[in-house]
Amino acid sequence: MRLARIRTDDGVATGRYEDGFVTVDGETFEVGVDADLLAPCEPSAFFCVGRNYTAKVDQMDYDIPDQPDWFIKPPTSLLAPGEPIVYPTWTEELTYAGELAAVIDRECHDVSEDEVDDVVRGYTILNDLDALDQPRRTARKAFDGSGPLGPWIETDVDPTNLDMTTHVGGELRQEANTEQMLFSPAEVVSFLSERYTFRPGDVISFGSPANPGLVEPGDEVKIWYENVGTLTNTVVAPDA
Repeated sequence: MRLARIRTDDGVATGRYEDGFVTVDGETFEVGVDADLLAPCEPSAFFCVGRNYTAKVDQMDYDIPDQPDWFIKPPTSLLAPGEPIVYPTWTEELTYAGELAAVIDRECHDVSEDEVDDVVRGYTILNDLDALDQPRRTARKAFDGSGPLGPWIETDVDPTNLDMTTHVGGELRQEANTEQMLFSPAEVVSFLSERYTFRPGDVISFGSPANPGLVEPGDEVKIWYENVGTLTNTVVAPDA
């Protein structure tokens, strides 16, 4: 089932998405006509894993980590599907990265790998934007609008063997399978839960495959994960 958040004339609601329509308590809304699609959750934080695909580690000449390597984005990083990515004025090297992400369903801490399915609401897609020319990870990754997320949460999917692609301006930039992860989604969620108390709506992403790259104003970024969906956002100039 696909769970989508929408804004209607009566406020924000969550319902079942199917073929461009969202059903909430028996009432159906057409996305783009009488409802706008929002990011599928409201995280208190994004917990983002890096260096988690073998090909990416090789490409960037990183050391292979012996445990998940992560950083945190604040809730102000959230950007809805379809919402413009405003190119920051303070960077000249903005990059995309197409990542699978889990959405937490209930407050939890110290979760075993066997319990992960019980605490995850489902899976969605994150574009982990990075201002590559800035110093250190927080400056590079934890800025406003740096986490386009969506388009919905798929509640019925096994995240361990999914094909993915990223297209920028219609050009294929990334192509991989989640089997290539060094640490599985269950391993990552369990590992991070030893250190943090997760709250409903929190997002945990599992890293970028090889070939993240630069974007420019005017570029449309489309990230697809098999059996999940496609996240699409267009980069715009700061004065657009």
